[in-house]
Amino acid sequence: MTQVNELKLRIMDLLKEDARRTPSLLATMLGATEEEVKSAIQELEDEHVIVKYAAVVNWDKVDDEKVTALIEVQITPERGRGFEGIAERIYLYPQVKSVYLMSGAYDLLVEVEGRNLREVANFVSEKLSPIDSVLSTKTNFTLKKYKQDGIIFEDKEEDKRLKISP
Repeated sequence: MTQVNELKLRIMDLLKEDARRTPSLLATMLGATEEEVKSAIQELEDEHVIVKYAAVVNWDKVDDEKVTALIEVQITPERGRGFEGIAERIYLYPQVKSVYLMSGAYDLLVEVEGRNLREVANFVSEKLSPIDSVLSTKTNFTLKKYKQDGIIFEDKEEDKRLKISP
């Protein structure tokens, strides 16, 4: 586990909001030197605390027919490895976007993306369900995404009424 100081925590928060922020801008925002910020970012990247910089895309705005499903998976843990081996086997499939170990009614939550419903259904029936340790699956298809990573996707109409002062 990496020891993270206050500066690194603040840098991670700011980069999570907008990964395009430059070390110069971050230094100004944090009251630090640009060299301190560059050094902290390099350490976070070297230690794989910062793993990747990525854009959050609202795919509903693009003419691209992708289907996303969240699949609840109940599994029997493997002796000696627990859930790790099964999770690894699942996350290596290219269709799988995320895998989470959960508490509650199921063990893993698997996010899968496909070109259409049939492709996702085939993945579940041909790849996921046949795994020996998988006891059951429950597939939930995403109909609309409203918010992701703290970012709201809805275009809200501005209230164009005149403000009234007392």
